[in-house]
Amino acid sequence: MFNLATMDLILKYFSDFTPKQIDQFTALEALYKDWNEKINVISRKDIDSLYLKHVLHSLSIAAIVEFQPGAEVIDIGTGGGFPGIPLAIFFPDVKFHLVDSIAKKLKVVEGVAEGAGITNITTQHSRAEDIKNCKFDFAVSRAVAPLKDLWRWANPLVKKGTQGEVRNGLICLKGGDLAQEISDSGVKPRIAAVDEIFKEDFFREKYILHVPK
Repeated sequence: MFNLATMDLILKYFSDFTPKQIDQFTALEALYKDWNEKINVISRKDIDSLYLKHVLHSLSIAAIVEFQPGAEVIDIGTGGGFPGIPLAIFFPDVKFHLVDSIAKKLKVVEGVAEGAGITNITTQHSRAEDIKNCKFDFAVSRAVAPLKDLWRWANPLVKKGTQGEVRNGLICLKGGDLAQEISDSGVKPRIAAVDEIFKEDFFREKYILHVPK
């Protein structure tokens, strides 16, 4: 039985990590617990399930797209660094730009990245809609806003192209009944059920949505 609070849960589903990546993932627990005491970015009840509810959930994106070396990805409304930080560890040759409108959350992101030795992350204190003259291969996001708004923010920031067999675009993590939200958005995302990737009860009714450019 895998302890949901430990790195073992990640290794249950992924095995191709370098020793450096394993060290970085392992470091996240202590770093987030320390930073969360100073600046609360993860709820008290969730911090003990960090690897299930935050790290593994973020890595579901890595299960559907293989970002290519040199690719650039913007994380819209990153909060405490999800999905950006786990993805940056998973894809060390990809550049991740983590954006949030709340400066103190980015302080946590920067502290965790420095503590874990993650060097492929940059941050920006901004709302996504205020970012100009920047283009990325993908935008990622987790439970930040309705799909209609996310696509309105992401679309101008994403350039056309493909990563392997996946077209550039928006990839976001969402949960629950999404029928109305998708209808309101005017887009037709590709949808993957997270519980078909990771066989954990927590991921029931959680989905990955990919809106191609």
